[in-house]
Amino acid sequence: MNAAFPVRYVDPVFRPPSEAESLILPVTDGCSWNRCTFCEMYTAPQKKFRARDEAETFETIRRCGERFGDGVRRVFLADGDALVLPPRRLLAVLEAIRQHLPAVRRVSSYCLPRNLRKKPVEELRELADAGLSMAYVGAESGDDEVLEKVNKGESFESTREALDKLREAGIKRSVMILNGLGGKALSRQHAENSARLANATQPEFLATLVVNFPLGEERFRAGFPEWQSCSERELFLEMENFIGALELRRTVFRADHVSNRLVLKGRLGEEKPRLLKEIREAIDHPDHAKLRPIWQRGL
Repeated sequence: MNAAFPVRYVDPVFRPPSEAESLILPVTDGCSWNRCTFCEMYTAPQKKFRARDEAETFETIRRCGERFGDGVRRVFLADGDALVLPPRRLLAVLEAIRQHLPAVRRVSSYCLPRNLRKKPVEELRELADAGLSMAYVGAESGDDEVLEKVNKGESFESTREALDKLREAGIKRSVMILNGLGGKALSRQHAENSARLANATQPEFLATLVVNFPLGEERFRAGFPEWQSCSERELFLEMENFIGALELRRTVFRADHVSNRLVLKGRLGEEKPRLLKEIREAIDHPDHAKLRPIWQRGL
């Protein structure tokens, strides 16, 4: 930290697209798992996992209150999985936010399913009552074979259990699926089992990103050597299979991350027919479809 800005960041810093206007508040650095072969977010040497010192965290919150006052309405607890912290520490952070940033109306965090295995619903409910309102869960896939090949350290069941715990506690869930993660060979089962996971848990929010490797595929292929990337058309077909298999009641769906060539937005299930129509048009008439220009993707 310095006098000019009250938060000490360790670059690079990541947050979900919907947290663009939030105060990014680091309570941990890096990711406690950090073994997923598809993920490049926390692989920089300076991003080794550690919990931030409590005194620093509280001082940061206090200084943010002095600097920004009632201008902060949303807070995102960084880095990769703040919910790895014990409930006691998280409750103290939420209390400090209430005290020094009283205008905050939403606090959110990334969440690894493994972080909730030893946290009972009652503890999560305490966090919800203290102000934690949303958790972003990178499920990536609902298919156990895909999850094993990319070293996710999770399964269909472990992710389902975590999502159900969050629902019972009253914490909204935003679930992320990676389009193309299974490659050509596992595309259909990846789509169908990811839809099965969403159907079983009925998340409030659901998003898809497209798997990509700006730093190269070597790390990923070490554990998944037979993986073949899907063509653009195959990615659209996978999305058609995924959306087609969804049976959701009131889920907000987004495929608008910069990695998505075909931008999709809607509410599932009433807008499912429209979304499927847009996907089919991109498959059948790609030259006339409203696709994001490649130069805009910045990957």
